[in-house]
Amino acid sequence: MRLRKYNFALHHSYLLLIPTLAYSMNLDCTDIRDNKQSFDVSALGKPISVMTSQDHFPSPTKMTNTTFTVDICHPLRKAKGIPKEEDCPNGSRVTLINTISNVSVFEGAIAIAGRYMLHHGVELDPQITRLKTSPSASDREKEGFRLELHGLKYPGNNGLKQKAVIEFLCQDQAENKGSEERDLSPITAKRKAVEEDVVMEADDDEEDHSATGEVADDGHGGTLTYKSYDVVDETKVLSLEWKTKYACENSKGNDSESKNSNHWGFFTWLIIIVFLTTAAYLIFGSWLNYNRYSARGWDLVPHSETIRDIPYIFKDWMRRVLSTIQGGGSRGGYSAV
Repeated sequence: MRLRKYNFALHHSYLLLIPTLAYSMNLDCTDIRDNKQSFDVSALGKPISVMTSQDHFPSPTKMTNTTFTVDICHPLRKAKGIPKEEDCPNGSRVTLINTISNVSVFEGAIAIAGRYMLHHGVELDPQITRLKTSPSASDREKEGFRLELHGLKYPGNNGLKQKAVIEFLCQDQAENKGSEERDLSPITAKRKAVEEDVVMEADDDEEDHSATGEVADDGHGGTLTYKSYDVVDETKVLSLEWKTKYACENSKGNDSESKNSNHWGFFTWLIIIVFLTTAAYLIFGSWLNYNRYSARGWDLVPHSETIRDIPYIFKDWMRRVLSTIQGGGSRGGYSAV
């Protein structure tokens, strides 16, 4: 019987692909990289929620509040005391919960993005785009990156694919856009609509689908803003904008702890280089002594005699230091005859 030869090279090539595939399926918040530019947003790795409100015409008292919760670095933890049907599955990174505001009645929870390999075979599949190198001319005027997260389909018989698109903008640049681009809370938006005499028209059998978004503070001086949740190219897309110092390419948004870690990294590399240089010198010198002088044992080491004399040299140096500290008297170190 002829045995088939196992291709170890092919097997090893598959093993080398595992880290690449793992990175493409998951998201490392300490190194979000695209086009040779890395961003560290690990400080933003906690749940943050932003809400949008929707009026229902013609009922003036009925309003639906939709709360979007995001954790870009970790799966969202299930809240205690909430029924299973009112919560999203394990592995969710982006979710929404609908409630009726005036009576606080739960309407539904939808998982938008996450990793659901166990029951659904769906990966997070993060896609990162550096804005300065984006094909879009409008994107190239911004500083930051765009993050796309994928997940389950929208509930229903003809459920559409879903994804969350979060645009991280450098806060230094975002603050210079002017107050006219700032998002308004639902109450502020209504007051502004009244002041500007904005009249909303709708048919009797239709709802008014206009919605206003709130801005959420991320706890690090930045803001998360709801933009839209609409169908784009047969995909239900949640669009969010995150203004943060951690999206700046010039690293101005880094905290002092990260700066200290960069200095420690430099000294670590310096120690490694010195160690490797010393090791290479000893190995090459030993090989040279072996081939040129047929040296054996301790004599293989370069400058072995000097190294053997180091304890005595150190002892003599310490004796001289102690003698200098104690002083030799007014006779300049000479003893009496």
